[in-house]
Amino acid sequence: QVQLVESGGGLVQAGGSLRLSCAASGSIFSINVMGWYRQAPGKQRELVANITGGSSTNYADSVKGRFTISRDGGKNAVYLQMNSLKPEDTAVYYCNAVIKTYLQMRWNGYWGQGTQVTVSS
Repeated sequence: QVQLVESGGGLVQAGGSLRLSCAASGSIFSINVMGWYRQAPGKQRELVANITGGSSTNYADSVKGRFTISRDGGKNAVYLQMNSLKPEDTAVYYCNAVIKTYLQMRWNGYWGQGTQVTVSS
């Protein structure tokens, strides 16, 4: 019904940059908040950044000043520009979106499949 497809992960050296993309598709009536979470091995999934429909943003303290989240409403997409990457940023990054579909007409949260980001020292 709804799919979130991520792309852009990979291996990068410390200090480098990556850009993650996530596109939502399906029977979408409206999208509220979109965001990125990450989960490192042995750790809980944590919020990295999110952005509302009005483009208000929220960042984890650990990524402020290095990561930038943005969205394209026309494409139902959200992006995460990651600069000055550190080894501790290594994790699987998941896209999340709060979406109302034509079928249900209520807000539900959806997750992407995850994309690996590995930062070498």
